[in-house]
Amino acid sequence: MSIKVKAVERELQVGSSAGQYRFIMQADLYGRLSESKVIQEAALRSGISKGAINAAWEAIGEVIKAWATEGHSVALPGLGTMRFGVRAKSVANVNEVATGLISSRRVIFTPNSDIKKELAGTSINITCYDRNGNMVKRVTSDDGGTIEDPEDDNQPTDPDGGSSDTAGGNDNGGGGNGSGEAEQVFIGTSVNDQAMGSVTGMGTYDKGTTVTLTATANEGYRFVRWSDDVTDNPRTVTADVNGAAYTAVFESI
Repeated sequence: MSIKVKAVERELQVGSSAGQYRFIMQADLYGRLSESKVIQEAALRSGISKGAINAAWEAIGEVIKAWATEGHSVALPGLGTMRFGVRAKSVANVNEVATGLISSRRVIFTPNSDIKKELAGTSINITCYDRNGNMVKRVTSDDGGTIEDPEDDNQPTDPDGGSSDTAGGNDNGGGGNGSGEAEQVFIGTSVNDQAMGSVTGMGTYDKGTTVTLTATANEGYRFVRWSDDVTDNPRTVTADVNGAAYTAVFESI
């Protein structure tokens, strides 16, 4: 078993490296496994009926949602904990505090030690594609197995100076990075198949910037949706989480 990663050569659109080509790596996801598929597989492995597992699944889901919205960090059996959080701008005057300062609401998942050990011990396979979509190299990488802690602000940085915050960070959401310059956020894009189309909008932006992502299908194909199930194209996103990635899904006509 290994984690499959794509390294795709893309032209950066903004930031200090605008116009340069960089190989951008992200996990290569084959697709979404539906709830029914997961329940069916769990039934096969456990010998428990799908009906019973489905009823338990729905009950646990309702409990998690209810408790998380009340401010609890809720245990996910065998996985870790989940809680809700926010990102917001900071203000100096208490009279300026308002819900309008909240830029995003977040779901924060913290894996347990078993999941971290499993992830740390899993090998990495990287497939590299050049700017024309041609596969140019395969790499089996042995790294230190570092697991990102969603509660830790001291994350590694990307080549353009933004901090990697794909898993979270704290919730105080302070404005700026303390140096007088706007915090930089990297947004990555990819496609489910290089032969089917392309995406524009990847790059490094000032935090809070509104970014337009556009998926363009090649002849014989059409755009279906984004990896987060949004179907708008073009679509706008807010550069608030460094390392956020959006995959355009195409299909044959």
